[in-house]
Amino acid sequence: MKFSRVFGLAVLVAALAVVLTLLAAYGLLSLPPAVPVAARWLALAALAAALAPRRSLTLWIVLSMLVGIELGHDAPAAAIHLKVLSDAFLRLVKTIIAPLVFATLVVGIAGHANLKQVGRMGLKALIYFEVVTTFALFIGLAAINLTKAGKLAPAVLAAAQRANTASEAATLATAAPQTAADIILHIFPENIAKSVAEGQVLQVVIFAIIFAIGLALTPERTRRPMLDFCESLSEVMFKFTNVVMYFAPLGVGGRWPIQ
Repeated sequence: MKFSRVFGLAVLVAALAVVLTLLAAYGLLSLPPAVPVAARWLALAALAAALAPRRSLTLWIVLSMLVGIELGHDAPAAAIHLKVLSDAFLRLVKTIIAPLVFATLVVGIAGHANLKQVGRMGLKALIYFEVVTTFALFIGLAAINLTKAGKLAPAVLAAAQRANTASEAATLATAAPQTAADIILHIFPENIAKSVAEGQVLQVVIFAIIFAIGLALTPERTRRPMLDFCESLSEVMFKFTNVVMYFAPLGVGGRWPIQ
């Protein structure tokens, strides 16, 4: 009940800040520019106070996104430096992928007694993945064309993007075009450590599948220690993911000022 009252008060303050901002923006109410800004930050502070007792990661991510948007609007030159928080979070997320994919695939394939049944399940999972991914791509394409997100980026960011684009264009100009054989060859790893370091997830998947099949064909005495290791690795990486997700509000808040 106490949370409901505090949260209701925070929502009321936020609604008042939105009304003041809209009235000032459309010239319906003459206010000093600092008043709507102060009202918005007061609303964010009220929301933070209301969410302080809660442990909902989703609510804190939403709040950090709002703070990032407000900071990007009020101080874009300073807010752009928060990108380091987002980059650090993304790096942590990338460290999860390779070991987690390897461990879960090995446990799922080598820990199963019937490889034929695993193959059927894998085919169904592949079809499901392709269908859902294609559907997600169409949703993303529609969203970006309807919302035009990023079109109103600050001038500072636009200049940085132009510099990055020029650098990328020069790199692409010197890169040789890939043939079909190169694309197929790129799927298969030549060095698993190199694949992990470069973030080549598909190569890690191919290695994990072949490794798991080879492990499944070995005797129980040989298979069990490696399977136990992969099960432990998988469980540890899931816990690792939970820890990294606690940094998600910082990563989201650091990314939104430069959207």
